[in-house]
Amino acid sequence: MASEDVKTSESAVSTIVNLAEEAKLAREGVKAPSYAILSICKSLVAGGVAGGLSRTAVAPLERLKILLQVQNPHNIKYNGTVQGLKYIWRTEGFRGLFKGNGTNCARIVPNSAVKFFSYEQASKGILYLYQQQTNNEDAQLTPLLRLGAGACAGIIAMSATYPMDMVRGRITVQTENSPYQYRGMFHALSTVLRQEGPWALYKGWLPSVIGVIPYVGLNFAVYESLKDWLIKNPQFGFVEDSELSVTTRLACGAAAGTVGQTVAYPLDVIRRRMQMVGWKDAASVVRGDGRHKAPLEYTGMIDAFRKTVRHEGFGALYKGLVPNSVKVVPSIAIAFVTYEVVKDILGVEIRISE
Repeated sequence: MASEDVKTSESAVSTIVNLAEEAKLAREGVKAPSYAILSICKSLVAGGVAGGLSRTAVAPLERLKILLQVQNPHNIKYNGTVQGLKYIWRTEGFRGLFKGNGTNCARIVPNSAVKFFSYEQASKGILYLYQQQTNNEDAQLTPLLRLGAGACAGIIAMSATYPMDMVRGRITVQTENSPYQYRGMFHALSTVLRQEGPWALYKGWLPSVIGVIPYVGLNFAVYESLKDWLIKNPQFGFVEDSELSVTTRLACGAAAGTVGQTVAYPLDVIRRRMQMVGWKDAASVVRGDGRHKAPLEYTGMIDAFRKTVRHEGFGALYKGLVPNSVKVVPSIAIAFVTYEVVKDILGVEIRISE
């Protein structure tokens, strides 16, 4: 699935590059409508490629994280990062490590494209309002304003693709011994609609919205602020954004990912658990086996928090944090760097903070 997404992105890139001559219509700071559309398409393609590559690179850790988050606490099958990966390999083979990755790529490509594009547009709009308010045309985005732009982008992207994320979570945790098998994303979507109704596709949406504000917001804010700090400090020898090396951008992306995921992680655990509620033929890892068999029952986000802490302790809110920490740093870093590299190749200006 990931290779198909990359081939599709390459085809889109070649089509867009063929239209690049239309950029010559832009004269003296005035851009033709076709050029504006071209820039939008390039931005969307760059975001899609970044999302697909970054998620595929860490797919085994992503699946293990979700399994640790939702497994029945009285019937532990996955106990740590190394043991969990070995158990998946032993019981499901190589394909088991990438289960759900096709659906994740189908979700993350449009999600990432919309997120990056929304961030750029929100940044430009917020910067314009900020400059008007301060009567300073040279004013730049502050870290707080960048956080707001990132939060807006995250909410828009997450809401647009949330049904795919919901079924992706279920596909990811099902094993060969699950009583009912989703055959793919579209089969899972139709099954959930038929058995649980349309609102079921948005189970866990509220903690996702709340969590996406610090997660995505801090990602963008920390990343852009670190780059600005490096450029503005002469001892580092950088004059402009384009002089930052790939290694430097990777380090900035890694720091951004670490901060964002740590703050928002408990909300991610809760939304995953809420997504499993009402699953009649839930995978055994969720409902347990034998005398430990029991369905997940939550009436809402607060109830899910209360029951999780009461029955499993506060540490349960951070189940899967280790594999998530291992995966999120390279994932976020690869996403940011790939996005900017692809945009450079396509000839799109990156200076969204100016």
